[in-house]
Amino acid sequence: MRTEPSFPKRLLRVLLPAWLAAVVCMLLLSAFRAEAAEPVPVLIGSPGMGRIDSATAARLYSGRIIEVAGQAVTVVNAPVGTPLRTRFLALVLQQDDEQYRAYWTVRRHVGKGAPPRELASSAEVIAYVMANPGAVGYIDASELRNGMNVVLRP
Repeated sequence: MRTEPSFPKRLLRVLLPAWLAAVVCMLLLSAFRAEAAEPVPVLIGSPGMGRIDSATAARLYSGRIIEVAGQAVTVVNAPVGTPLRTRFLALVLQQDDEQYRAYWTVRRHVGKGAPPRELASSAEVIAYVMANPGAVGYIDASELRNGMNVVLRP
């Protein structure tokens, strides 16, 4: 005669697969959240460039100033629509990408300059900034490496 398993064993047989499925789902969700985290922009400058504040960075990226402490500065941007650019513009200029592009459209139309050059990747930003005196650009904090000159952490 076959005996029925005890209540704890039956409960374990039912709950264990559900518990394992819940653990797997939580791990997948935490991995997705880590991947979807907002970028943390940092402004890097060419070697020897001094630190700047957010107001100065905003004035540089809006073309209102072109030098800091007597040194000519060239700024570069991330491509339109990237999460890094969106976050940088929100933190430093308090603008979204559409407002920023509209600002530069008007500025260019009235002869007050052209928007900063856009580089396709953080690797290009790093290479440009390291090779050009007075250059600044932003990258994600996770891409910082030894020897990079961080001039602003917005």
